[in-house]
Amino acid sequence: MVRNLRLRLGVMFFNDWFSLLRIVVVGTLAYAGVVLFLRVAGKRTLSKMNAFDLVVTVAFGSTLATTILSRDVALAEGLVAFALLILLQFLITWTSAHWRGFQRVVKAEPRLIAFEGKVLEDALRRERVTDVEVDSAVREAGLPGVESTYAVVLETDGTVSVIPRHGEAERYQSLRYVEGAPDQSHQKMEPE
Repeated sequence: MVRNLRLRLGVMFFNDWFSLLRIVVVGTLAYAGVVLFLRVAGKRTLSKMNAFDLVVTVAFGSTLATTILSRDVALAEGLVAFALLILLQFLITWTSAHWRGFQRVVKAEPRLIAFEGKVLEDALRRERVTDVEVDSAVREAGLPGVESTYAVVLETDGTVSVIPRHGEAERYQSLRYVEGAPDQSHQKMEPE
């Protein structure tokens, strides 16, 4: 019984030298393959844009870890899995960029949560954002309070953007795709 316990404890800390060598060789080659694939695929592959992109990024990490640590997954299988994830990510982002209807299915829209110095309570409740989080974003923007803002927007990646108030006749083209923003398509955009 004591020998069996020692054997089990030994396996927990060290299997064999081949396992360690496999991790070093496969890990190095898998890492090099991932870097090469991501370089060829472009910047958009790992962007921090929304929840969909986050899921793909987590899938990359999980695939890399499985390829390195699992004896059941060969290096070639791991690299094919990476190539498949990158291809699917490319197809989704390309289709989103060319077809706005598809983009709405895959990605959330940014939402206006404060406008012209007033917090939009219904939008906060719908998006599960607190007044404390809005105040924090306003402070981070270097403003004294929400009343100093023209717009506060919950972005698709969960961050909060703050547009300071500059004057009374403010119009921002950047709000044109923000859910809850007033329709500004008929207003002439004046350069600053």
